[in-house]
Amino acid sequence: MTTPEKLAEAVLLPGFAGTTAPDWLRRRIAGGLGGVVLFGRNVVDDEQVAALTAQLRGERDGDSGVVVGIDEEGGDVTRLDVNTGSFVPGPLALGAADDPELTTAVAAALGERLAACGVTLNLAPCADLTLAAEDPIIGVRAFGSDPVKASPHVAAYVTGLQKYGVAACAKHFPGHGAATEDSHVALPVLPRTPAELRAIELVPFAAAIRAGVRSVMSGHLVVPAWGAEPATLNRVALTDVLRGELGFTGAVITDALEMGAVSGAYGKHDGLGRSAVRALAAGADALCLGGAAFEAEHLDACVTAIVAAVAAGELPLDRLEEAASRTAALGTDPAPAAVGPVDRRLGLEAARKALRVTGEPRLDGPPLVVDVQTEPTIAAGPMPWGLGAHLAELVPGTRALTATPDDVDAVLEAAKGFRSVVVITREAHRHPRVRELLAALSTVDYIRVETGVPGPLEAGRPRIDTFSGSYVSLRAAAEYLA
Repeated sequence: MTTPEKLAEAVLLPGFAGTTAPDWLRRRIAGGLGGVVLFGRNVVDDEQVAALTAQLRGERDGDSGVVVGIDEEGGDVTRLDVNTGSFVPGPLALGAADDPELTTAVAAALGERLAACGVTLNLAPCADLTLAAEDPIIGVRAFGSDPVKASPHVAAYVTGLQKYGVAACAKHFPGHGAATEDSHVALPVLPRTPAELRAIELVPFAAAIRAGVRSVMSGHLVVPAWGAEPATLNRVALTDVLRGELGFTGAVITDALEMGAVSGAYGKHDGLGRSAVRALAAGADALCLGGAAFEAEHLDACVTAIVAAVAAGELPLDRLEEAASRTAALGTDPAPAAVGPVDRRLGLEAARKALRVTGEPRLDGPPLVVDVQTEPTIAAGPMPWGLGAHLAELVPGTRALTATPDDVDAVLEAAKGFRSVVVITREAHRHPRVRELLAALSTVDYIRVETGVPGPLEAGRPRIDTFSGSYVSLRAAAEYLA
């Protein structure tokens, strides 16, 4: 007989630190832990990931049922290519290319690569929309702002990714794009009525469900009409709307429970274990616990709380059994594939098609390339970014300069020696200091390359929008200029 303790273990998907599995994780997987979620900190290259996932599956008798998830969206949020930049452009670039068949092909290439690495679940695509100019966390991770135009790409991505047996995950239900707080650190409120949600945010999720998406991730955000709890802990959101209205029958996965939106507003009183219980009671199935410093005692706290809730009648045993079954279904081994060299050709094709060119950006001799550094989002984390290295390779004599928004004098001085200056930004409209830097450069005849969500155009200024900071998107922009 399966015990509540075993069932509680089976719904947990922790992260861990390092590129090898720690002893506590191997023991827990052997004992029935649901699985893991991999992040950039766990990745060296594809061969290492394949060996790591094979080891994890090998810890369990029968070599099946271990969920190996990864947060690989492509574009700015990449784990497999954390050391190089993504081999495919991100969702906003795919939306800009506006070719759902190309989106399917890109997602299939990603799915084939993930399958070769032994990944069973990819926490993508974002079914969010890019709706608020001040949005600090979604941006280029969404396929666009129009639900009607974005939805075919969400569906296409699901279809392509799942071609090789890797489960897709539409996130962050009910949609994070109109929120102006980052749920990693605070509790956002989505200012929507249920009717507005049905007309806007829920449209891409409905498209993902029609496409057969195998999982949906809950977002840590409050819809006041549904109550005071964030969707992850909210039965109206997960059971009444997602399952009842939208008809979703797959696995509901929580966003990481230690994120500030839950741990700050609820965890300081209830603890991680109580948040786990509340999520399960609301209708969630698999619980993500992604912190870098995650250790076995955090799992113990969750298991203890879940078992106590079952014993007290607060969490029905059949609800926990259902959650464990749905989680295990995400551990199905993907289609066999061999790890091979990363092929960027399809990604480059998509990135080239996504470019939006304003004016006539042309170089007049070797340029000064100024990569303006700003902090990446928490979701993306640090990774290689910038145009300097690409143009230096393609145009001899190019000088690459990495600058902060405060390096105005250094940039102006460097620009004196060049007839062409190229300035690369990442969502300049969200960073006042970057805007001040651009204003200070008004006397310089520069070309701007914007790699994030495009902000307002500067009158008379040539610009290239890439809609992504991926390796291939930066390469496409460099090729255009060269």
